[in-house]
Formats: sequence, C-alpha cells, structure tokens
Amino acid sequence: MARDLSKEDLYNGVKTLVEAEAAHIHLDQHKLFTLFSVAFQYLLYKSTKEPGAYIIRIEDSQLMDKLCRKSKDQSTRRFLQSLSLPRRFKYQASTFYLDFFNLNTWAQTSEIPKSKLKAALIVKNTSSKPMEFMSETDLEEQAVLDSLPPNYYLTSLQDNVPKTIIIAFESVFENTTKIQFPFIKKEEPRSINGVRLSKDIDLDKLDQDE
Repeated sequence: MARDLSKEDLYNGVKTLVEAEAAHIHLDQHKLFTLFSVAFQYLLYKSTKEPGAYIIRIEDSQLMDKLCRKSKDQSTRRFLQSLSLPRRFKYQASTFYLDFFNLNTWAQTSEIPKSKLKAALIVKNTSSKPMEFMSETDLEEQAVLDSLPPNYYLTSLQDNVPKTIIIAFESVFENTTKIQFPFIKKEEPRSINGVRLSKDIDLDKLDQDE
C-alpha cells in the first residue's frame, strides 16, 4: 500500500522497543495503525529470540477487522488475517493468541501456563460503542466488565506477563512507561476545500488514512 510505513521507520520503531528497558509500555500517539505495525513487528522479532506464548488483545472484532486492512505493513496484515480464525497461530517456535475485551474470549488465553507467557499487545479503540447501539448481550457483558477493577483488560495481563505494550490514545495507565516515535508527527488541524477543521474531529470518516 502507498501509505505503508517505510522500512527505515519500521526498523527504527522496532529498534526503539527492543532497546526499551520498561516492562510495561504505553504507546499514546494518534496513529493507531502505524503504532500497531511497529508493536506487532516487535513482538514477532521478540518471539524468535524468546519462544513462548504471545497474546494480542484487541478491544473488539470491529477493530480487529480494521487492523487487518489498515495496519501499515503487509506482513502484519497477512499475519492478522491468519490469526483471526481460530485465534491461535504458530510462528516458528512461538504461538500467538488473539482475544478481545470480552470475558468469553479469555478462556483460551487464561489457560496458558504463566511460565510460557512472554509478552502481550493490547489495543484500545479510539472511541466506544454508543450505548443505544449495544445489544442486550453486549449490555450484560459491559455490566460484568464494569464490575471488574479499572482497566482489568490490561492489569490482568500485567500481573502475569513480563512484557506488555498497550496502544491507547489520550489515556492514562498506572505502571506504564510512555514511548513516542519521532517519525510520527504531532497532529495538526487540517483543511478541506479551504475550511479549517479542529484536530478533535474524527477524520477516519473523511479519508482512508489513520
């Protein structure tokens, strides 16, 4: 794809994560699909050096579909498509597992022996599903999630996984270290046909970029 990350930026991003000493990292810049490609390629690299179990936890299946289509390098897109069903994929001597912010999908990953867990990548959507569009089942699931400790989708992994990376824009998490990549420029207000737009407008609906 024309808008894929350059090999240099992808390499430098992965190198930054490899050299980071923090156990739990927060990537908080606004380029979700770029951040995912960098973080996922880091996990692939790490899995070749430290064989074991690697968890990809994404907020919902809709976000997973977007990541399959819009991640910023071809190998990440292809890997996600292979991982999407049956949510488990063998890569060399390691195994990748996929689940969501949904207790029912945690059955498989919760059974992984702690000694085999090496790293987890958690991806939070930039917006939440409006309540009026949630089904009764969704509302029940949300009620259960709301009863759990704050950010349990993350903290439950931090308690058991030695390395976690969470991608979440404009969020704050305890016990994490923020890392930013210089090749991702700060978001600026943009204009269409001479009209200046505020940076807080969701431009996902206006173009195919991030």
